[in-house]
Amino acid sequence: MDNILDSAKKLHFVGIGGSGMCPMAELLMHRGYEISGSDQNESDTLDRVKSWGIPVYMGHSPENIGEAEAVVYTAACKSDNPELVAAREKGVPTLERSVMLGMLTEKYPQLVAVSGTHGKTTTTAMLTQIFIETGADPSAIIGGKLPIINSNCRVGKSDTIICEACEYVDTFLQLHPAVSLILNIEPDHLDYFKTLDNIVKSFRQFAVQTDRLLVVNAANQSVMQAVEGLEREVVSFGLDSSCDYYPAALNEEPSACEDFTLMCRGEALGMVNLAVPGKHNMLNALAAAAAAHSLGIAPEAICSALEHFGGVHRRFEILGQFDGVTVADDFAHHPTELTAVLSSAMRMGYKQVWAVFQPHTYSRTYTFLNDFAEALAIPDHLIMTEILAVREENTYNIHTSDLAAKVPGSVWFDSFDKIAEYVMGNAQPGDLILTLGGGDIYKCANLIVERYQKRK
Repeated sequence: MDNILDSAKKLHFVGIGGSGMCPMAELLMHRGYEISGSDQNESDTLDRVKSWGIPVYMGHSPENIGEAEAVVYTAACKSDNPELVAAREKGVPTLERSVMLGMLTEKYPQLVAVSGTHGKTTTTAMLTQIFIETGADPSAIIGGKLPIINSNCRVGKSDTIICEACEYVDTFLQLHPAVSLILNIEPDHLDYFKTLDNIVKSFRQFAVQTDRLLVVNAANQSVMQAVEGLEREVVSFGLDSSCDYYPAALNEEPSACEDFTLMCRGEALGMVNLAVPGKHNMLNALAAAAAAHSLGIAPEAICSALEHFGGVHRRFEILGQFDGVTVADDFAHHPTELTAVLSSAMRMGYKQVWAVFQPHTYSRTYTFLNDFAEALAIPDHLIMTEILAVREENTYNIHTSDLAAKVPGSVWFDSFDKIAEYVMGNAQPGDLILTLGGGDIYKCANLIVERYQKRK
């Protein structure tokens, strides 16, 4: 397919306030394209778009596309959307978001793409912070807000763009990176992939589409299977010295945040004192360090930036402390992610951990029911919502009550209002309330914070 950005200069975004749409609109605007957009709902991201002077229409209407030479839409957009219908009638090309991302990133000589079932957002953010602090001036598209730029997007002047490469419905196959990180491969999105073998095949194709360098997790068998026999430079990271990059001299003190010496093929590159909790974040840091060092960034700059990295929006994000109770929010929605986050939380010295979990999709809950039960048994207390349907019908006949039956002492409610009332009525000073999930559970966290604030 020809790159439409070579010919079209006026682009219209349907759903421009979306977290995946907004960064592309910003980058394209700064590259000299004329951007317009529409959306149904007011949001912080939409306010940001408007602050750049981009015309935004509330609601969807055929006339909104104006003189656009191409229309970009989100995956959630229905085919009968009036703006898409109008574009087709006028013969204006329409492109799904991931296709435009592929075309946009093609404009950068060095695309560094971060893939994997877990850890993409944090690792992309870590890598972006390393590049920024070393003066490499990257552009970046991140799945969450990075505090040092207060955004999920950065417009840089260099040839490098760093972005997440999401495997769901093979969207990452729109990308042709110079450098790819593969953090891990596990069964997920089985509503689409059906089997782990199919997931590995997609990651292999993603690796094939990578021109120069693959940075891979050597401890993950599926990752190694995906890159086996490829004629690319492969750099590995992991927890032991069989990998190219690994940690040594780990702090033996029981601590949520890891301190370690960053090693490269037997040579000590420097000490890293992470400010984000969990062994999973140490692996994310090793992946970012391996990529940055392989791309020529000085070890001391890498170690320094990783120490300064304070996390990303919705990744163990501390929202505040109220009446001695800490409230935090995390995006974890897969058993592996929940195990990592909850294990870290239990090592952080809180008296009790109150986990508030929103199951995300019927298929995932049904497929991993026992794994979810094992992960959710880690905290002191578990409160759950009904399953968030997202894009599915409940053909699995699965309910939160099925999960609750496997976790003794757990409770569930049908509204955030009831959850807030319950958890605030029981949490004591020194406790942690941690909301978890990939849906809109953050609204419950915000509700809890608002109610605590009103108590003052």
